[in-house]
Amino acid sequence: MFADINNPVFQDEAKARDWLEAELWAGGVVCPHCGTVDRSTKVQGETARAGLYMCNECRKQFTVTVGTLFERSHVPLNKWLMAVYLMSSSKKGMSAHQMHRMLGVSYKTAWFMAHRIREAMRDGKFPGPLGGQNKVVEADETYIGGKEKNKHANKRIRKGRGAVGKEAAFSLVERDGKVRSFHLPEVSAKTLKPILKAQIDGRTFLMTDEAGMYRKAGDDFAGHGTVNHSADEYVRHGGFMHTNTVENYFSILKRGITGTYHHVSQQHLKRYLAEFDFRYNERAKLGVSDSERMTKAVKGIVGKRLTLRRPEGRANA
Repeated sequence: MFADINNPVFQDEAKARDWLEAELWAGGVVCPHCGTVDRSTKVQGETARAGLYMCNECRKQFTVTVGTLFERSHVPLNKWLMAVYLMSSSKKGMSAHQMHRMLGVSYKTAWFMAHRIREAMRDGKFPGPLGGQNKVVEADETYIGGKEKNKHANKRIRKGRGAVGKEAAFSLVERDGKVRSFHLPEVSAKTLKPILKAQIDGRTFLMTDEAGMYRKAGDDFAGHGTVNHSADEYVRHGGFMHTNTVENYFSILKRGITGTYHHVSQQHLKRYLAEFDFRYNERAKLGVSDSERMTKAVKGIVGKRLTLRRPEGRANA
């Protein structure tokens, strides 16, 4: 549907509202106050707000944005939809500075919009475990942020296992499937085991590197393969044993964090991970177009609210 940003939905607020109502109320107008369907009447008249409805059951008024991440926003709906499209179709993300220039809103407004869109992209509840019989899930961790001067500050930290000031991100990637990422206070057998058991089907073949925290992880799964990165081993057994899938995901994540956002705070890292997870899980290789990805992100605004306060002087992207 959305060939480019010149689509009328991105240029006209009335058309944007019509599109949003059609997507969120495909089965009929839903009252966000009492949940009744198709028992509401559109409020008419010259003084009536655009898109205002009255529920005939609870007698409360509402628009399509009530009960969503767009509620009480003064940003026109067409700009909201364009922002969602830009973030959904940009493989390495869209910075708030770029968004504020393209949308014609302030940097502060763009920053708040971007975090609300990330919240819309976040899975409220995972549909089920990754993997299954005859499937492979790769697990690995990476480290985000930290100052350049601290890169070699802690000699006790083994190569690839983090550095001073960095935040740990742990990801599970099903080959030819989806990814789930987690921001952890630390990476250890104790912190990883409950995630592995909860997020991966027990019939799955687990693939990791040789790190000690994964040593007993295979006990809960059909099999466990490792590659020894410290010995420069990356692929073996005819190409089956590797963690290249999760490493490729990390390359996209880090290019986005470093090249687009530059700085990601500890407080909001989980939302940036959700953003990159969402685009990966709805990627073109799985048959999802830019417009379909944008539509799925928009449907994630329902039932969520997010109030944020940007620290003064902090230029979060």
